[in-house]
Amino acid sequence: MAVRPAWEVRENEGATRWFEFRLAFADGARVDALAVVGGGRVCVEEVRAQPALSLDDLAVLADWIEESVAEACGAGPDGRGGGGRRARPARPRGAEGRLLVAREYRAAQRDGADPVLAVMGATGHSRRASLRLIGQARDAGLLSPRRARR
Repeated sequence: MAVRPAWEVRENEGATRWFEFRLAFADGARVDALAVVGGGRVCVEEVRAQPALSLDDLAVLADWIEESVAEACGAGPDGRGGGGRRARPARPRGAEGRLLVAREYRAAQRDGADPVLAVMGATGHSRRASLRLIGQARDAGLLSPRRARR
């Protein structure tokens, strides 16, 4: 990812800064974005992608931009210094991770809540990644097989 400061506006004691981003992939795909940092926040103002991005891909792009802006500014994503990425809940991997996913999924079912949203909240992952984790828990025999849709 290439990050380039675009411009900066100073007002009173604060400043608002814009950054241009370019991601170029070996297969010819490209993403160009413009992000603004000000008031302790990072906002993506414009994104152009060839081919178009899915919503999940856009969420991943936002994480990359946030981390890159933090590095370029010498600050954390909140603009006050510190770590690079948003904190994602620590999730055990492997068998322990599948057990966590199954436990959250079953608890949500029991409470009448959306089990996929429960797994998303517990893991901090997108819907797509959470569905993949649920599938892995099913494959491990920790969740019952999906019912066939009619």
